[in-house]
Amino acid sequence: MAVLMIAEVPGLTEDIYTGMIGQLMPALRGSQGFVSHAGGPSPEGGWRVVEVWESKEDGDAFFDNAVQPNLPPGIDVERTYHPLHTAFTK
Repeated sequence: MAVLMIAEVPGLTEDIYTGMIGQLMPALRGSQGFVSHAGGPSPEGGWRVVEVWESKEDGDAFFDNAVQPNLPPGIDVERTYHPLHTAFTK
């Protein structure tokens, strides 16, 4: 079942996000289960990332193997997953 992943990342700046997504985008696009990605400033401060994955397991695997090892020290990510009925792109 497709899932919506929302990550709140306090302390993450636009510059850090831009550098990370620039490096991770090819791997993200090629990851098993990846559907879509969007990121922008969070109203609470920091950054918010929203992704759609075919499964929570696919999203967790990418985060654990590609994102977590590249986060700057002191940056913690709070991720939540929400089941979707339908997910597709243009």
